[in-house]
Amino acid sequence: MTHAAETGEQPTEQPTELKRVLGPKLLLLFIVGDILGAGVYAVTGQMGGLVGGLVWLPFLLAFIVATLTALSYLELVTKYPQAAGAALYAHKAFGIHFLTFIVAFAVVCSGITSASTSAKTLADNLTGGLIINGWIDGNADGVVGSGTITAIAMGFMILLALINLRGVGESVKFNVVLTLVEVAALSIVIGVGFFVIFQGNADLGELVVFRDNQDKGMFLAVTAATSIAFFAMVGFEDAVNMVEETKDPQKIFPRTMLTGLGIAVILYMLVAVAVVAVLSSEELRTIAESEGRALLEVVSKGSPDFPMDKVFPFLAVFAVANTALINMLMASRLIYGMAKQNVLPRQLGAVLPSRQTPWVAVIFTTVLSLGLILYVTSDPESNVVGNLSNVTAFLLLCVFAVVNVACVVLRGKRHDHVKTFFSSPGQTPILAAILCLFLAGPWVDRDPEVYRIAGGLMAIGVVLWFITWGVNKATGQGDSSFEDVEAVERGD
Repeated sequence: MTHAAETGEQPTEQPTELKRVLGPKLLLLFIVGDILGAGVYAVTGQMGGLVGGLVWLPFLLAFIVATLTALSYLELVTKYPQAAGAALYAHKAFGIHFLTFIVAFAVVCSGITSASTSAKTLADNLTGGLIINGWIDGNADGVVGSGTITAIAMGFMILLALINLRGVGESVKFNVVLTLVEVAALSIVIGVGFFVIFQGNADLGELVVFRDNQDKGMFLAVTAATSIAFFAMVGFEDAVNMVEETKDPQKIFPRTMLTGLGIAVILYMLVAVAVVAVLSSEELRTIAESEGRALLEVVSKGSPDFPMDKVFPFLAVFAVANTALINMLMASRLIYGMAKQNVLPRQLGAVLPSRQTPWVAVIFTTVLSLGLILYVTSDPESNVVGNLSNVTAFLLLCVFAVVNVACVVLRGKRHDHVKTFFSSPGQTPILAAILCLFLAGPWVDRDPEVYRIAGGLMAIGVVLWFITWGVNKATGQGDSSFEDVEAVERGD
C-alpha cells in the first residue's frame, strides 16, 4: 500500500519515480559507510591532544547527541518521505524561504569543508604511505613539506571535479565495497591496539586518566573534544536522501539508522582504546600535531614487525576519497537544485550538454574548496584538519538544531488523516536542539578561524541570494522563493 493510500491523501503525480532497491542490509551498509569515512582519521589526534586517555569519551558523547538528533530525523523522514532533508523540514515547519535557503546553503558549505578536510587527510596518509614504503624521502620530521601536501590536496579536489563533470551516480554495490574497505582499515588499527594489549605492553589505566594537555579544565576540554568528535558521527543524515529508493522506509528506517550509528560508535571506541594502548601519555599530548596521520602513526608504532603500516595508509586514502567524492557530489547537486529554483543565479544551474552534468555548479564548489584549502594552509602554524573539520561540525550542529526545533513545531501541525510511523520519545527533540546549540556555542573555545571560515562561506551564499533576488525582481521572474523544496536535492 502506498503512503498516500495509508494517509488518506490523494496521490500526486510525480515527474520521476525512483526505483526502490534498498532493503535493510544495503541501507545499513550505506549508513555505516557514510558515517565512517574520513571523520575518525581526521579527529582522533585532535581529541587525544585535548583529553589524553579519555579519547573514547567524546566519541560516546557525540554518539548520544547524534542519536537524539537521528530520532528527530526519523520522525520527520517517515512523515515526509521525500529526498530533500533538512531544507524540506525547515520549510514545512517555518515556511520562511530565506531560512530554507540558509539551511540548504549551510549543508552545501558543510559538504565543501568536509571534502576539503578529506583532501588534506588523504594527502597526509598518501605521503605517509609513500615514505613508509621508501618510495619517497621525508624531511627531518619524517614527513613531506606543507607545500607538497597542499598541492596534493588541491590536485585531488581537481580530480574530483573532473570525475563529477564526467558524471558519477551513486552505486549501492560500489558503496558496499567502499564500506568494507573502511571497516578493514579501522579493523587494522583495532587489531594493532589489541595486539599491543595482549603482549602486555599497554597501560590500560590510561583509559580513565584525564590529562589537561591544553589547560582547559576537564569540562571544557571534554566539551571541546565532543564538538570535534561530532565530525566523525555525521553522515547518518545523508540517508534521508535515499528514502525514495528504500523499500518500506517507514518500517526499516528507524531500526537501520540506529543500528548504523551503534556500529559506528563501537568501532570508534575500539579505535580509541587502540590509540591509548599504543601511544604513551606524552605521545597522546602531541598527537594533534600529526593531523590526518594520527592513526597511521598508531599502526606504524604498534606493528613494527608486520607490514600493516605499509598497507594501512592506502586503505585510508581509499576510504577518505570516497567521503570527499560524496561530499562534492552533494554540494554541487544542491547548488544546481537551488539555481533551478531561482534561489541562486540561474547560471549556476547550467548543464554540460554532452554529459548532462551541472558543470557550473561543479566548478563553483571546486573553486570554493580550492580557495578554502589555500586559505587554511597559508598559515604554517594552523591546524588545517582541525579547523576544517571544526567548521563542518559547527555548520551541521546549527543545521541539526534547526531540524530538532522543526520536529517540535511539526508535531503541532499533525492532522488526523496523517499517519505517524515513528515518534521521537517525549521531549528528546528539545533536548537534542539544546545539546546541538551548546556544542555549537563559543564556550567550546574553538579557534576563531573556525567562525571566520564558516561566516565567510555563508556570506558568499547570502550575497548570491540577494543578487538573485534583485535580478528576479527586476526581470519579473519571482522573489527567490522556493517553488518546490522537495525537488532541490533531486535536481528536478
